Amino acid sequence: MILVTGGTGNVGRELVRQLDAAGADFRVLVRDPARAAAVLPAGAERVTGDLAVPATLAAAFAGVQRLFLLTPGIGTDTTANAVAAARTAGVRHIVQLSSTNVLGDPMPAMGRWHHEREQIVRACGIPATVLRPGGFMTNALDWLPTIRDGGYVLDPVGPGRIAPIDPADIAAVAALALTGEGHEGRQYALTGAEAFTVAEQVAVIAAAAGRPIAVRPALTEQEVVAARFPDGAPPALAAALVEGFALLRADTEGFRTDTVERLLGRKPAAFADWCARHADAFRQGSAGQ
Repeated sequence: MILVTGGTGNVGRELVRQLDAAGADFRVLVRDPARAAAVLPAGAERVTGDLAVPATLAAAFAGVQRLFLLTPGIGTDTTANAVAAARTAGVRHIVQLSSTNVLGDPMPAMGRWHHEREQIVRACGIPATVLRPGGFMTNALDWLPTIRDGGYVLDPVGPGRIAPIDPADIAAVAALALTGEGHEGRQYALTGAEAFTVAEQVAVIAAAAGRPIAVRPALTEQEVVAARFPDGAPPALAAALVEGFALLRADTEGFRTDTVERLLGRKPAAFADWCARHADAFRQGSAGQ
């Protein structure tokens, strides 16, 4: 039995779909049953619980041998709670979603948060596979409010490049590690194959959507944060974003790996193909469902 956490998010939702299509034996830990019903396959087993509330986890972890662990945000409490429940249940393998930010030298704040969670998993004694993806293609959906309201995207990185990865490719690697053998003790850095500036990404989106989209430099810290979170972010997260975008601005080549191709035997999804699938969202300025 596989337990999936974060099953309604960008990666978790894709992982659930892939496990379901493969006929795998799995269940999904959900906090909001109504939201889960709207986005997960009808036949997917769901157990209501919350990683922030340890008392709700026993039923979800009962009989689980493998765990997909996704704990977003700041802090380590939910990771520690999940690991404790996993040890009690006798889980034999954890596949943890982390970030390429842990590879930074010096390590930025976002990397430190993920590193601390990796350390908790590493110390628990359960064999683990750590997935460290770079920026998601779905992050481009954060630009929808300014595209809708002003026909533009804020650019906080200028000449910096990133090789965005389709969350479905991250999910495919996670599914491979959860259902296959030989991945324990491994760390996989995952990126797309093509590195883009923000302006180049926007040009691909505009071509797919068939509409003009301008690019405006993010000149203030407020605008830098708004490029990722249009409605603002808590102070610690905002500071981490400013730091992270400054580091991205300095990377004019774009960090890339061939890990997805080596593991899956195919190229990672192309950004242009992802944009074509989401063209309606960029035409309308709304992600929809």
